[in-house]
Amino acid sequence: MSKEEETLEDLKYLLGNMGVEILLAIEKGAKNFETIQLFSGIPLACIKGRIPVLLDLKLIKKMSEEYYLTERGSKFKQMFFGS
Repeated sequence: MSKEEETLEDLKYLLGNMGVEILLAIEKGAKNFETIQLFSGIPLACIKGRIPVLLDLKLIKKMSEEYYLTERGSKFKQMFFGS
């Protein structure tokens, strides 16, 4: 396992199930808190708490009040869930 794969493996545990579900919702096209909630079913308060973590870990980025997966976020998703 490469160093990057180990780091991505650690991220899975750091994010927890909710963080991963939010990441997957963004990957499926959710761009703001409300659509992330619709796609994931996660309470808005939990989303607002996890988005800063995803941003700090550089798994997502914010552009014009919308959230998008970064290259690192795409690699994380592919490693655990395939393409």
